[in-house]
Amino acid sequence: MTEELVISMKGVYKSRKDKTIGPIHLELLAGYIYAIVGPNGSGKTTLLSMLQKVVLPESGHIIWFGEQYDKEELPTSVRERIGWVTEYSSPEEDRLTVEEAAAFRAFWYPNWDTDLFEELLTKFEVPRTTRLKKMSKGERRKFEIAAALAVRPKLLILDEPSSGLDPFSWKQMITELQLFMQQGNTTIIIATHIVDEVKKLADYIILMYKGQTLGMVEKDLLLDSWREIWYEGDIKPAHLPGVVEWSEESERIRSIVTTRAGDVLEVLEESGILPLKARVLELDEVLMYWIQGHGPAGWEMKKGENIE
Repeated sequence: MTEELVISMKGVYKSRKDKTIGPIHLELLAGYIYAIVGPNGSGKTTLLSMLQKVVLPESGHIIWFGEQYDKEELPTSVRERIGWVTEYSSPEEDRLTVEEAAAFRAFWYPNWDTDLFEELLTKFEVPRTTRLKKMSKGERRKFEIAAALAVRPKLLILDEPSSGLDPFSWKQMITELQLFMQQGNTTIIIATHIVDEVKKLADYIILMYKGQTLGMVEKDLLLDSWREIWYEGDIKPAHLPGVVEWSEESERIRSIVTTRAGDVLEVLEESGILPLKARVLELDEVLMYWIQGHGPAGWEMKKGENIE
């Protein structure tokens, strides 16, 4: 059975005053959570804005649910299948109460789920009679998340969704997104700088840096492959697979960082060497190595590194 392609970006390019975004090539399948990560200014928000046609690319093509739309706005039949939480709330609903805003959105979204919306408002403890502009940042964000899920979207776009949330509300958001993904074939694209969000939610990680997508990789594969390993023996780091960095603790004890932990352990075992210890790298450490050039296309020793 062929998996449904929800978003396809082919050669998408956008120039800004001080930077350029792209060309971006991405294909995102239905039913997965894709986390877009990268330093501030990498282009994450611009990429999401192009998916909403808030920002239009100068070249390249974007395909939504198998169709390309050249007009400046997405047709209603497509927009009603997409929910989103933007980094900054829209001022258009500022004067409305929660109930008034819900009625307004329900008019535009035929799949609006009032029961789910009310359930999420209760869980998030969102005040129903307060005007949106009078809410705290956290209350407004919880309303936006509840409303985005109530749309019952096939594509959910989240730009820094946890901004303004307290730790309890953040955990509740994670739980609700996980539960929502169990109910259907929804695709979520989330731009975030919160490492724990990526670890708890993402199926795939897309790394952006200086307007470029440096690749996409399955999160579990990424984390399972990377280890720092200490061993004692004569075998040189150059003879071990996937080594990107190493140091010498003593005359015979070395520590290595490898992208192929399983293969390294196998080589050490065949050489009669037992590792002294090993640790799983944190996600932010892996991402930094990735930015330095050790990405999914070829994780290998730093250029110019002497590993004799």
